[in-house]
Amino acid sequence: MQHLIKFCFIACLALAFNAHSAQEQGAQYKELGPWQVHYIAFPSTFIQPQIAKAYDLERSGYKGIVNISILKNDADKAAQKATLQGTAKNLLGNKQTLNFKEVVEGDSIYYLAQVDYTN
Repeated sequence: MQHLIKFCFIACLALAFNAHSAQEQGAQYKELGPWQVHYIAFPSTFIQPQIAKAYDLERSGYKGIVNISILKNDADKAAQKATLQGTAKNLLGNKQTLNFKEVVEGDSIYYLAQVDYTN
């Protein structure tokens, strides 16, 4: 049952991000003017303990991770720095502020935020 609830949580996040997208089905990005905004949400238990520690992330059955990266929408697809703000909302309408951390690895830039959820 817990796995079903976690799957539903991830599916709801993905649908919320992609609800108004004109992209092809299955795409996990939106084109916003000169940028491609790529996104994914997953349970924090999907990452290895040493990775979680390196990025100061808590692994828990009650925490998810939202990962967003922004690329310039041209042939080079260069990673872009950004200031992100976000909120997560559960099925009851309760909101939670997402606090994004910037991670730079070589030419890649991405932003991670943790989100609490309960079963």
